[in-house]
Amino acid sequence: MAKRRKLEAPSAEDLSRYEEEFRRETAGRGPLSAPIAQVAAEAATLHDPRPPERRAEDAKDRVDAERMRDAEGRGLLMLELAVEDINADALVRDRVVLDVEEMEELKASIAKGGLRLPVEVFATPDDAQGFGYGLLSGYRRLKAVRDLYALTKDARYAKIKAVIRDPEAMGGTFAAMIEENEIRANLSHYERGRIAVIAAQQGAFVNAEEAVNALFPMASKAKRSKIRSFALIFEELGDMLTFPDLLKEKDGLRIAAALRDGAEVRLREALAEKVPETPAEEAEQIAAALDGLERKLDPARGGRPKKAAKPAPAKALSSGLTLQLGEDTQGWYIRVGGKRVGRELMEAAMFELERLLEAPGK
Repeated sequence: MAKRRKLEAPSAEDLSRYEEEFRRETAGRGPLSAPIAQVAAEAATLHDPRPPERRAEDAKDRVDAERMRDAEGRGLLMLELAVEDINADALVRDRVVLDVEEMEELKASIAKGGLRLPVEVFATPDDAQGFGYGLLSGYRRLKAVRDLYALTKDARYAKIKAVIRDPEAMGGTFAAMIEENEIRANLSHYERGRIAVIAAQQGAFVNAEEAVNALFPMASKAKRSKIRSFALIFEELGDMLTFPDLLKEKDGLRIAAALRDGAEVRLREALAEKVPETPAEEAEQIAAALDGLERKLDPARGGRPKKAAKPAPAKALSSGLTLQLGEDTQGWYIRVGGKRVGRELMEAAMFELERLLEAPGK
C-alpha cells in the first residue's frame, strides 16, 4: 500500500517563487497567448467596481474642477484671502498720497454694505517675507479693510474678496497696476512720472522715456511729453518737494523747463531754505527761485522759438539824445543814446521812471 504524502502549506518564500515562475512562463507570449486570456485581462483593466451613480458624480466633479481651474487662471474666480497673506508693498505704488477724508468715507461704506469690488493680487510663492500674494490693485480697499479689522477685531474684516491675476499676461506688474488706476482714479502727472521713473530704476524698462511710452500707450503724444516733464521733476527734486502731487500743470512744466536749462542747484537751494507748510507756500518758493531765469531755446526739443519783437525806430530829442523802445524775452526796455548820456543822467531818469510807475492810477 502506497504511503500517503503529507501536505504542508507553502511558506512565503515558496509563494514568491511560484509567482515569479508563473510570470516568467506567461509573460511575452504576445499573439500566442490564448484569446480568452487577453479578453480577461482587458476586461479586468476596464472594469470599474463603482456603481453608475457614483461614476457619473465623479465625472461631473472632474469637469467642475477643470472649469474652476480655468476660471481661476483667467482671473474670473473670486476668492476670500486673509488680509495678512497679502503684501501691499509688493509693488511701488503709483499713488503718492491717500486723502484722509476719502479713506474715512470708504471705511464707512465697507462697514455699512461690505466690500463690493474685490482687490487684484498675483501669486508670490517665493516671497521671502512669507506672503502668499502681492497686491496688484486695490491698495485703498485693502488698507480700509485692515484698518477696520484693527479697530473692531471683527472676523468679517480678517479676509477680503480678491481675484488672482497673471500680471505678465497683462503686460507686466507695473502696467497692470497703472491700467487699473488710470480707469478708477485720476492720477496726477507727477504720480504718472514718478512710477515711470521707478519702473525704469527697477529694470522693467531701459529708461524713463521708454517706461512712459510702454505704461501709457493710449495717451496722446502731448500728454506723454507732460508725463516725461514731471518724471524729470521727480528725478531731480523728488526728495526736496513737500507737496509734489499738488503741483499745477503749468508750474510743473515751468520747473521742468528750468531743470533742462540747468537750474537744479538753484531750485534745490531755494527748497532747502525752509520746509513749506502749504502747497501755496511751496509754489511761492519755487516761483521766487525761477524769477529772473532766462529761458534757453533748444530747437532740438521742437516747437517754434519765440521771436524777439522788432524795436521801434529811435526817436531823436532836441537835446541831442535818442530814445528807442523795444521788447525781448525778458520784457520791455528803453535804450538811451547820445554824447551827453552818463551815469548821473541815467540815475535821474530811473528815479523819474520809478516815480511814474509807482504812482497809483497812472
